[in-house]
Amino acid sequence: MSLSKRELDELKPWVEKTVKRVLGFSEPTVVTAALHCVGKGLDKRKTSDQLKPFLDESTSRFVDKLFEAVEEGRSSRHSKSSSEKHRKRDLKEVFGDDPEITREAGGGAGRGGPVKKKRVPRFEEVEEPEVLPAPPTESPGMLTKMQIKQMMEAATRQIEERKKQLSFVAPVPAAPRVSAVQPEAPTRGQSIAPSQAATFMNDAIEKAKKAAELQARIQSQLAMKPGILGSLATGTTNLVALANLHAMGIALPKVESRDVSKPSPLILDELGRTVDASGKEIELTHRMPTLKANIRAVKREQFKLQLRERPSEELESTAYFDPRVPALPAQRARRGFKFNEKGRFEKIAQRIRTKAQLEKLQTEIAQAAKKTGIQASTRLALITPKKELTEGEVPELEWWDSYIFPAGMEPKLENLSNENELFGITNLVEHPAQMSPPVNSDAPVTLGVFLTKKEQKKLRRQTRREGQKELQEKVRLGLMPPPEPKVRISNLMRVLGTEAVQDPTKVEAHVRAQMAKRQKAHEEANAARKLTTEQRKEKKVKKLKEDLSHGVHIAVYRIRNLTDPAKKFKVEANAGQLYLTGTVVLRRDVNVVVVEGGPKAQKKFKRLMLHRIKWDEQRNSKRGDPDGSDDEAAKKTNKCCLVWEGTAKDRSFGDIKFKQCPTENMAREHFKKHGTEHYWDLALSESVLESTED
Repeated sequence: MSLSKRELDELKPWVEKTVKRVLGFSEPTVVTAALHCVGKGLDKRKTSDQLKPFLDESTSRFVDKLFEAVEEGRSSRHSKSSSEKHRKRDLKEVFGDDPEITREAGGGAGRGGPVKKKRVPRFEEVEEPEVLPAPPTESPGMLTKMQIKQMMEAATRQIEERKKQLSFVAPVPAAPRVSAVQPEAPTRGQSIAPSQAATFMNDAIEKAKKAAELQARIQSQLAMKPGILGSLATGTTNLVALANLHAMGIALPKVESRDVSKPSPLILDELGRTVDASGKEIELTHRMPTLKANIRAVKREQFKLQLRERPSEELESTAYFDPRVPALPAQRARRGFKFNEKGRFEKIAQRIRTKAQLEKLQTEIAQAAKKTGIQASTRLALITPKKELTEGEVPELEWWDSYIFPAGMEPKLENLSNENELFGITNLVEHPAQMSPPVNSDAPVTLGVFLTKKEQKKLRRQTRREGQKELQEKVRLGLMPPPEPKVRISNLMRVLGTEAVQDPTKVEAHVRAQMAKRQKAHEEANAARKLTTEQRKEKKVKKLKEDLSHGVHIAVYRIRNLTDPAKKFKVEANAGQLYLTGTVVLRRDVNVVVVEGGPKAQKKFKRLMLHRIKWDEQRNSKRGDPDGSDDEAAKKTNKCCLVWEGTAKDRSFGDIKFKQCPTENMAREHFKKHGTEHYWDLALSESVLESTED
């Protein structure tokens, strides 16, 4: 329920004092916001939300006090208005408000004018009985049963005395009037009828009972709110209210007088520490000014902690919860038609059969290798660290000496029983023919010269000056006619002089024709220098195709899973745009990408493979691989690593193509056709080492 402007003005001083008591200083913004909330009729929750940014933790306490004050003011105004209404009604009943229109017997009929109304009291003046006043020396307190009994006896005596003083004389019948609109009223000498007097007495008794009940209710409410009694008893403007309360027989409860505007006293012990009334040490809160952002951050953290501490509903604890039953949505998703191409499921079935045969073959090979011990020795050989030689140490046997050992013999010196077992060893010194390196490394490397803007302008002026000198020499020798003066509209008068004055229209037309001629020659020269569409295309291709005369840059990448069609397209499309050659071999857990090209293209492709493509993103395998052949590979973290990068004399592959290799032998044979089987060996060995580490 909203308040009027007058009520808000009455409430404003109290709000200012309360805000100053809560915050420690006056804040007009908080006062205005609180009055606005109360004036709009907001409830406690909405008012707390509006004032929380200003008061923080003290919001709930302040809002409770505010609404208590509003309710007290509203109840006091309601009781005041109701008491006024009862008082007016009692006065009307006691003293009467019925006028009597009297006319004179002779002259009134002749004149026909009304006579002034006269007020006739229903009761004659009686002496008011004495009311037991409260002793002035005693402090106000709660009424006892004896005091209430005395008050009721005094009210009963007063009613009896009034009954005795009333006269019960029957009224004299008056002559009927012509006017039927207004009823006749009793004259001054008439008295009230007995039945009417009895009704008045019953009403008075009922009012006395209601007054007693109201008194007890008011005393109970005043006892719970001592602040109102304190302000009522101490204020100079409330003396009339105190007199009315004493006249009605309402005694104020005993309340210790305390100045609410002053804070509670501060108690310090011998050491200067703050203690309470019981002597226990207390810690005062110090409010420090801070930013709203910090306050919001603290509230956000508190909210997160509350969410964590809030117990989650454990459905598993119920007796009727079954985790095997999936939680279906409220509404079924709309599904459309899905058409399959002819032969799709036949291909899937054939792929599943091939996969089953391959797995069966691999299982048989693994069982045979396990029986013979080849598999264990291979794994151990791969993960066995190589012996590292210290600086200056000469090995007993070099790797190239293994070629002269007999077949089937382990290349160790202990296995040689006789020096004659070695073949190809003579007492002659072999001098192999020296081969020229694939790249001429002695050629000087020249860096391009980059000129500044100022140097470029200076060079352009010098070149232009040289060209103008040649033209001037030809004109001087008479080999070509002198050029026409370069006339413009701006220098028309300065160049032509008197000719421009004689016929200005003709001269202007001549000048504009020269300007158009120069503009046309300029555009024709630009069009002649402009490259055609084929030339621009060739220039762009030449820029992308780098000079590979000094060697081809090669990079080998290994990817754990390359079944995603989107990633395949990115690899193939970028390699084609950068004019890189190479191949992509697809093998389970070992997908090798080999690219060949210039250094700039390799730099861009390397960034694509190692940074731009997010290899660990999981996609739905049903679209790319319906039979789910790579479920196990998808469980592992997919990544791409650079195996090797270097240079070679020529390219080994053509345009980049994808090759599916079910077995390792097929993959090695594919690389062996192009003379690069060592790429596969290096990638496979790293993959095996990585799998053993996992």
